[in-house]
Amino acid sequence: MADLVGDLAGVVARFGAALHAAGLPVGADRCERFARAITVVRPRTTAQLRWCARATLAADPAQIAILDRVFDGVFGGLADPAEGRGDPSAPPPVAARTASGAAGTVPDASGTGRGQAGREVDTPALASASERLAGRDFADLSAAELAVLADAMRRLSLATPPRRSRRTRRVPHGARVDLRATLRQARRTGGDPLRLARTRARDKPRRLVVLLDISGSMAPYARAMLQLLYCAARGPRAEVFTFATRLTRLTRVLARARPDLALERAGRAAPDWSGGTRIGAAVKAFLDGFGARGMARGAVVLVISGGWDAGDPADLGRQMARLSRLAFRVVWVNPRTRSPRYRPLAGGMAAALPHVDAVVSGHRLDAVPELVAALADPVRRRARPRAD
Repeated sequence: MADLVGDLAGVVARFGAALHAAGLPVGADRCERFARAITVVRPRTTAQLRWCARATLAADPAQIAILDRVFDGVFGGLADPAEGRGDPSAPPPVAARTASGAAGTVPDASGTGRGQAGREVDTPALASASERLAGRDFADLSAAELAVLADAMRRLSLATPPRRSRRTRRVPHGARVDLRATLRQARRTGGDPLRLARTRARDKPRRLVVLLDISGSMAPYARAMLQLLYCAARGPRAEVFTFATRLTRLTRVLARARPDLALERAGRAAPDWSGGTRIGAAVKAFLDGFGARGMARGAVVLVISGGWDAGDPADLGRQMARLSRLAFRVVWVNPRTRSPRYRPLAGGMAAALPHVDAVVSGHRLDAVPELVAALADPVRRRARPRAD
């Protein structure tokens, strides 16, 4: 074990890469926890080292069998004279607590699920709360569990593609010549412009406009999406609207407030929460009141809705066509698309699809990166209905 501690970084990195190749979600954060546990415990046997790995690298008891198999392949050749004769310093069995609080039984290195005395052995499996909740549907999470995800959402960044602005900046080899700056420099050389001052247009991020459906069918996802938007899109060029039977602007409500207070204010500001759905009327109200006046021009518009529309689908199609002509990109988040059998062949989603650049599910935290990538995509792609 002394050689292991001496070359700790290399050994942990190789072991983490092997676990990742075997299908375990082991990243740099868990490898760092494993290395820290080794430096604190300073294991003298491979049994103690295995316990350190189980406690820091396994997020679920079901992952122990894979971890043990990889562990035997990586550390199986280490000489361990203490094993096989009962190491008195080996740690006693510790009951592992799952996310629900119950003790979990996991297999030992032999994969039989029993220890040396023929009894079931429990081992600790540590994982952050956000890691445990990342694969669960937003509709299945309570308000307290959604609040736990706030830290993970705060680390996300909803970036939009850049656009050229009218402002310029000085560059050594720009396409444009700044005449005023060139003449000012010429005064130092007797009026002769020996050097040309050149400029280039500045880039700035496009405005992000969010239309969030808060009707009854989308209510379980609306709070999670509002929390995501509050944590990741609090920039000066982000606009947030909610709609069910009417359109409500929440940009000022979500600004300069704590997350819990901002969400509480948002609930009071939108009186149609969990009401019916009129997507076409809401898009029309946005275009007539804000979008056509400049808010949607060249912007990235994010529509979050399941596609259920109590109004005329043809009217939704007309309003989405207007929106697509103004916006740079239109991204639609539909949690129903998480099912591989879902087909947008009828209703509001079918009418809106030809005018949408990307459709993503965004139904849980580990699906949010797909949404982030769709917003940052600099290419316009108008989707077409699928024939199958």
